[in-house]
Amino acid sequence: MPSLFPTENVNPAPEITETSAGQVFFGKSWRFDFEKGDFVLTPSGRVVECGDVDAWLEWCRKALMTSRYYFLAYSRNYGQEFEDLIALHLNRAGNESEIERIAAECLKVDPRTAGVNDFSFSWEEDKCFFTCAVTSVSGESGNLNGMVVIG
Repeated sequence: MPSLFPTENVNPAPEITETSAGQVFFGKSWRFDFEKGDFVLTPSGRVVECGDVDAWLEWCRKALMTSRYYFLAYSRNYGQEFEDLIALHLNRAGNESEIERIAAECLKVDPRTAGVNDFSFSWEEDKCFFTCAVTSVSGESGNLNGMVVIG
């Protein structure tokens, strides 16, 4: 009788692979409007594709918005752990330092990410808004925005 609890992964998540020359393959993605919460469509109703660096930046934005361990569809390495900051009761400087660490850890899981730096912070009561620069292994860069509720 077959096991009710198989031990092998039937549909493994796609992995970012390296080409034969050792370069990381960036691939394509669907363009998503994070403010509207929906995919960007062409006038004919098709979903807009983005490739290479834009696809990587889409991945970065989504990873910073996703809580780690919360969604079973993602691996244990995907997402961030900003909600853990509430229990630490740190001052602003401590929270900013932890936000930098968590964001860098979240984004550097992807082999396309070479660096996460140049953080800037602004506070509104218990909300911390941040901006950071990300750099890909191909030297391309972009800015990401995020928000963490602390308290």
